[in-house]
Amino acid sequence: MTARRTLPTPEATDLIKLVRELATNELLPRAADDERTETFPRDVFTLLGRTGLLGLPYPEEYGGGGQPYEVYLQVLEEIGAVWASVGVGVSVHALSCFGLAEFGSEEQRERWLPDMLGGELLGAYCLSEAHAGSDPAAMRATAKRDGDDYVLRGAKAWTTHGGHADFYKVMARTSDDRGGISCFLVPADAEGLSADAPEKKMGLTGSATATMRLDDVRVPAERRLGAEGDGLRIALAGLDSGRLGIAAVATGLAQGALDHAVAYAKERETFGTPIIDHQGLAFVLADMEAAVQVARATYLHAARLKDAGLPFSREASIAKLTATDNAMKVTTDAVQVFGGYGYTRDFPVERFMREAKVMQIFEGTNQIQRMVISRGLGKDNTGEIRTLPTR
Repeated sequence: MTARRTLPTPEATDLIKLVRELATNELLPRAADDERTETFPRDVFTLLGRTGLLGLPYPEEYGGGGQPYEVYLQVLEEIGAVWASVGVGVSVHALSCFGLAEFGSEEQRERWLPDMLGGELLGAYCLSEAHAGSDPAAMRATAKRDGDDYVLRGAKAWTTHGGHADFYKVMARTSDDRGGISCFLVPADAEGLSADAPEKKMGLTGSATATMRLDDVRVPAERRLGAEGDGLRIALAGLDSGRLGIAAVATGLAQGALDHAVAYAKERETFGTPIIDHQGLAFVLADMEAAVQVARATYLHAARLKDAGLPFSREASIAKLTATDNAMKVTTDAVQVFGGYGYTRDFPVERFMREAKVMQIFEGTNQIQRMVISRGLGKDNTGEIRTLPTR
């Protein structure tokens, strides 16, 4: 891979180098086979957790890395450049921990967060339903109070790590009001919780995605995060950060495709000349490089706003929209650079193209991102800080 970024501290630079080495030595040799056989790499997440990479943006006092989001996202990019399924999984796990870290009580955080951040417990996030994807407030899954417990009923669709996770962050309706939704931390061994057969997807086949069934699942009230009715607020607060995670993984995926395309273009010759020296193809590669760098700039800008405690919701949507659209374009162009070989499974770029497509869909479709951006433009943002001083 090319050298491609400036980091805030020498320690962060060393971290990125460590992640790049780990990705190259541990993830790359098995990524293609696990994707081909649709094998979920649970052991990889244990390795990443014990290496300290699953809890990077969370406080050190609970076993996290205490790193700025700017650094954490660049770690995600490095992983995504080698194995997108794992990059997405790390992002989803971080999102699954968000509700507890930000809205849980001190007792709840001390009890559960260290194992979650240390990789002993892998998380999943249950928000969407078959009829309520872009409109989570329309969910039908319910949680009825029964003494010291809640009884959960319903189904949650498109659950990353479904059937493999150790805990599920579940949003369920506790009242009939449209916003009457609460958040629960449900252990995987809860009676009545089950996973349907994994979805058969066109890409990210090493990442298990399944519908989770809640058949009278009893959850102690102590596993509710926040107050009753806080669920939608918790979910939406986490989505901005989750969108940045997907933007970073998509940027890594695009970078990986570009790296393969450049290497091939330097080796492949036509008319006695490497094809990278033909202007028509060289300009395609130049556009791919520009697209990757634009994507990286958008997610880093949003991350720096977040790290500074400034509003970043619109910028998160811009980053997710830009990075995933650009990843789709870059991976498609990478296939074109390889010509007929790019259309075969002998080279990884066809897999990259298939993996890029879903990134325009999950964590809010790119049409939803445009809604968020345009609505933000309609608000009075007078005096709002949108740029930060350079270091």
